[in-house]
Amino acid sequence: MRFEGTDAYVATDDLAVAVNAAIALERPLLVKGEPGTGKTELARQVASGLGMDLIEWGVKSTTRAQQGLYEYDAVSRLRDSQLGDERVADVGNYIRRGKLWQAFDAGERVVLLIDEVDKADIEFPNDLLQELDRMEFHVYETGETVRARHRPVVIITSNNEKELPDAFLRRCFFHYIRFPDRPTLERIVEVHHPGIKRDLLAEALTRFYAIREQAGVKKKPSTSEVLDWLKLLLAEDLTAEDLRADARHGLPHLHGALLKNEQDVALFERLAFMARGGGR
Repeated sequence: MRFEGTDAYVATDDLAVAVNAAIALERPLLVKGEPGTGKTELARQVASGLGMDLIEWGVKSTTRAQQGLYEYDAVSRLRDSQLGDERVADVGNYIRRGKLWQAFDAGERVVLLIDEVDKADIEFPNDLLQELDRMEFHVYETGETVRARHRPVVIITSNNEKELPDAFLRRCFFHYIRFPDRPTLERIVEVHHPGIKRDLLAEALTRFYAIREQAGVKKKPSTSEVLDWLKLLLAEDLTAEDLRADARHGLPHLHGALLKNEQDVALFERLAFMARGGGR
């Protein structure tokens, strides 16, 4: 069982090595990187490439670790008992299975994605340590112990918004997805926009990397944003010459796909004004 990438996802050699190492070690793969570099999509493509089902657990600021295991709906049980409902005799009727339980109980090995773990409270990762280590947990209301029938491939993503606990990090195989270099990005573009004109792609990527490397940019555009921008350029039937004209006179066409705040737009407007000689 080895992941080598898929037709829809360009996996660099070091990323493929990280995925396969985590599988061999039977440890969660912790993936960090800039937003938009394909961390979430990696889990989907690992599932596709390995022929497994995917279970996604999207973490929010209000998410608790217990929700990944199960939740006991005591309020519904109390209401049903007042109504004389026979279901109250079985407490299992009021247990809602979480994503970890679903992954543990799957009939075949699955990929479990815990997405954006750093959005939750700092204690959230620590609260999952034993369950991810032992691949089991106890359901106190029913007295049963849930054990993984097949150890899932666990992929955890983080946008590096906060530091994760050391005890949690020790139990993971770590990989940082670096922003792709130009040849890799060209391969990624070819997957999403096959047959794009080489001169248009060359000029677009030159403009794109210039924006990313410009000093003072608050929000650097990501891989997903350049793909969106190229999609718009193709839809508008723009040419490499159109982009070169932009470079001489101002902001690139459809820059809203690349620049996501007013400070960055103002920065490039000032640079364009200065390049024109202050309006003279």
